[in-house]
Amino acid sequence: MFRFTARPRALTALLGLALATASLTAAAPAASAATTSEAKPTIVLVHGAFADASSWTGVARDLQRHGYTVIAPANPLRDLAGDAAYTAALLKSIKGPIVLAGHSYGGAVITNAARDNANVKALVYIAGFLPDTGESAADLAGKYPGSTLGPTLQEVPLPGGGTDLYVQQAKFHRQFAQDVPSRDAAVMAATQRPITAAALNAPSEAPAWKDIASWTLIPTGDKNIPPAAQRFMSKRAHAHTVEVKGASHAVLVSQPEAVANLIRRAAKSVD
Repeated sequence: MFRFTARPRALTALLGLALATASLTAAAPAASAATTSEAKPTIVLVHGAFADASSWTGVARDLQRHGYTVIAPANPLRDLAGDAAYTAALLKSIKGPIVLAGHSYGGAVITNAARDNANVKALVYIAGFLPDTGESAADLAGKYPGSTLGPTLQEVPLPGGGTDLYVQQAKFHRQFAQDVPSRDAAVMAATQRPITAAALNAPSEAPAWKDIASWTLIPTGDKNIPPAAQRFMSKRAHAHTVEVKGASHAVLVSQPEAVANLIRRAAKSVD
């Protein structure tokens, strides 16, 4: 079984990314949640590793143009249970139906955060992990060959133990965002947020996708989570699936319209 250790060369599989260049203008969580229109579900967007909420900028703009309230919280990227609890607390503050979307590692977070919340009506996975009980992001990234993320990682030891993981800036564009303009990818690399190795190896608890309808978008040019692994997870979850030919792991940045279209499809099933 694959595990992320303290040596970068031993990292042979992993998860994901997603960043963007502009500041996200999504609504503030607590304030907007209280005024959510009953006519449309609130859409919550959870970013993945090596990213921040600005990775959803283009997607959020599209959804807002279509009249949706959008919330894109900061995913702590510290540990799976804690990240999911943080997100679950936000979800509980929202009145009315919710469509919950996650990119990459954010998929593992929403899989756990939505559990036992009757307001979450749809889950949307963008190049994301759909773990089952006991599976980690690292397990799933290594289930099929094709991920080249491991050798691109840089480790930063944390005080008191543990390790933060970054993507080496010189390798970021080719590895994560090959279909994003180089200038934009350089900013994404510079502003990335790290994830702990422990978070990527943490086992998931019972998955919400067994009880909530799911949608998945698979970018066929993904170098982080092999498309074969994404297809396996999508089929297992009986998800409504679309593929974006040649798109990178950063498909939410390079092709926000395709991502927003899928989220709107999920939202219309709730309307």
